[in-house]
Amino acid sequence: MTKPATGVESEAQAQREPSGLLGQGEDGLFHQSWYPICLSSEVERGAVIGRDFLDGKVVVFRGEDGVVSVTSAFCPHLGANLACGTVVGNSVQCAFHRWEFDRDGACVRTGVGDPAPRVAKLFAFPTCERYGIVWAFNGTEALWALPGFDRPDSELVFHTYSMQPYTCDGWTISCNTPDMQHIKVVHGFNFHGADPHDLVEWQQWSHSYPLKASFGEGTEVDWRIGIHGTSIYLQQGMVGDWWLGIIVGMSSPRPGHSMPFGCVAVEKGDGSAARNRLNQERALWAEAYGQRIAAEDAGILNTIRFRPGALTRADRTLAQFFRFLRNYPRAHPSASFIR
Repeated sequence: MTKPATGVESEAQAQREPSGLLGQGEDGLFHQSWYPICLSSEVERGAVIGRDFLDGKVVVFRGEDGVVSVTSAFCPHLGANLACGTVVGNSVQCAFHRWEFDRDGACVRTGVGDPAPRVAKLFAFPTCERYGIVWAFNGTEALWALPGFDRPDSELVFHTYSMQPYTCDGWTISCNTPDMQHIKVVHGFNFHGADPHDLVEWQQWSHSYPLKASFGEGTEVDWRIGIHGTSIYLQQGMVGDWWLGIIVGMSSPRPGHSMPFGCVAVEKGDGSAARNRLNQERALWAEAYGQRIAAEDAGILNTIRFRPGALTRADRTLAQFFRFLRNYPRAHPSASFIR
């Protein structure tokens, strides 16, 4: 995929931007991005749970080795939902006839001992577990790696949480990040200097830009914020004199619906009891901040009819993100497995 074109140069050009953006599943396809499926704490060792994903159902199971997997939910034998099954070793076993499938989706054993047909396979999603969240990539292989912070994980303390669901696609929520008008007028951020349209860095699978601003009762922030793929928001930088990282993934349980899963990261420090209390206070402040942002957006996003159209010069970065979305790869290789 080529890099997006340069930003909109004028109000007239912005108004000529085509408005057609396909919703998730609208053409039977979905963005090839990483999506949160559940919290890690929801899947204990040896457990299997079911979740809605894309336009069907998947299961998440954790083997005896502690590794988590996401596969299609329906047994290829007679269609039983594997969420009713159990975990045997590092495989998931169907409750109906005791067929077992490994984390690659291959049938490794049938209950009566018959050889499994070669077509008896599950769809195994590329799976990653990080930040206390289980993620799955929509594709046969991941096009890009889950993003990280500029601090090593070993130096950070993580606090994971989930938010209320929205009745809109996750990529619609992601549009709020390049929408600098929205950040200012809805969330009350006072930018220091001009809008940073010319400072946005566009990569093949992401974009980000520096945000120096104040909000609330004078809280000063010096962040870098951006979107990875179409479903992951990443923010990191200073809040006053301390560092904060936040990653939020937008799930895709079905077309037109999403639920954000968030993780706050703060620096671990010296490990003293006082520092641990401070870290907890900072993490809870950051979660409250994220929940406040979500609450301010909820009424808008739950009722929106998203039709990009009459843009202005203040929408330069947002217009470029729309072009990024139009060029972004879409696929649904699991379609025949998960429905």
